[in-house]
Amino acid sequence: MAQGRVAALDRAGFGRAYADFVNTFGNVLFAVCLFLVWGLLTLIGVVVDQDKDFSSYVASYDAPLARAIVRLGFDNIYHSPWYVGIVALILISLTVCTFKRVIPARLPRLHPVAVEKIPLHASFDADGGDDAVRDRVAATLRKRGWAIREKAFGGVEWTFADKNNWARRGVLIAHLGFVIIAAGTTLYWARGFSGETAVLTGQSVRIPQTGAVLRLDSFAYKIQPILTKSGMVYQPVDYVSHVTAIGKDGRSQALTVRVNHPVDIDKTLYYQASYGFGVRFNITHNGRPDADRSSRTLLEGDSIQFPDGRTLLYERFVPTVDPRTGLPAADPRVNNPATILQAVIDGQSVGEAAVPLRTWIDIGGGWRVTPQRYVMYSGFQYRYDPGIPLVGIGAIVLLIGLIVSFYVLPARLFVRVDPDGPGRSRVGVAATTVKGYDVFEQEFQKLVLALNPG
Repeated sequence: MAQGRVAALDRAGFGRAYADFVNTFGNVLFAVCLFLVWGLLTLIGVVVDQDKDFSSYVASYDAPLARAIVRLGFDNIYHSPWYVGIVALILISLTVCTFKRVIPARLPRLHPVAVEKIPLHASFDADGGDDAVRDRVAATLRKRGWAIREKAFGGVEWTFADKNNWARRGVLIAHLGFVIIAAGTTLYWARGFSGETAVLTGQSVRIPQTGAVLRLDSFAYKIQPILTKSGMVYQPVDYVSHVTAIGKDGRSQALTVRVNHPVDIDKTLYYQASYGFGVRFNITHNGRPDADRSSRTLLEGDSIQFPDGRTLLYERFVPTVDPRTGLPAADPRVNNPATILQAVIDGQSVGEAAVPLRTWIDIGGGWRVTPQRYVMYSGFQYRYDPGIPLVGIGAIVLLIGLIVSFYVLPARLFVRVDPDGPGRSRVGVAATTVKGYDVFEQEFQKLVLALNPG
């Protein structure tokens, strides 16, 4: 007896826990809150650059915020437990809502109703016995495209007529589309990757995730000057990178990468994202060349460290300097180039200057820096997303489900025929839809006239 009571209490406790679980995850407000949190985390992933070194975040944000970004996993948020967890909760909520709310509401069981209590209802007398009238009503509805099912409840015969009953599954199809999309994005989180790299003309770079090698053979860009009311505007027309790529098969292939025209190497797409100017500097100390520091080609934002606490930052390249003012001009074509250099001592800036190519600047301590020549580089973004086909399929399924849900109206008729004296019957008809009663009112009136032409 005691064991039986314990088992009964365990079942009761499990039943309460299950009911609480269904009530929580089947609650629409709870689902909306989950989507809001998901949207917030996705926004963080858009605002915060992903997969960067800690130094990059320190350079972009205050130190406490940079540490928080790294410690909370916001630097790789799409693979973080926060993001994966919220997606899992959304899928659980979606499943519970589908099977505990949507399916019972969209696919109701056949059951008797109080005809007169349904807003769309009508009653009329008909000649003939109840069986004959019932057959006549069913035949009329079939001619008008209604599917008929008959069932008895407590000895009372009911006729149930459904039209577009298949469309009740439109919401289920839409939910399935969302699940497929979620599966596609999950596949990207699990196996996909993205990144960016810069390649100097004539040099090669190896992509760490795939081992592919890209050599930039040449880069060209086209600028179109346009005269406007506010002055001359220089419109970029085209960026073109000619590269030699070596994929997993070990064969080299010549490819051309343009803006919005990526190339596919081992199922990884490479996009033309940016371009810039690398500069080779000649550095001397007290008149003697410094081979180590002169051997590098610096990109914008790179710096050179000196042993006495000095740092030289190559801020940016100026393609054209106005010879009259000595200031950078708006023309992005290389006519009279210079470099913007900033000297830093012990972390404090001590000044910056525009230094034309093949001229020099002394930064103190016997150090002299001469910009020798520039080399163009091309910036590529790359992305491997194995979930794209699933996301595309899911989007199509979701769209089909929404179209079915919004534009196809499923309806059900409840018909009861009762004897009403010799050779007479009383017919009661009620109608329900998944979208309310107003949208079906005119159609219902036409049906009643067809069933009761007299």
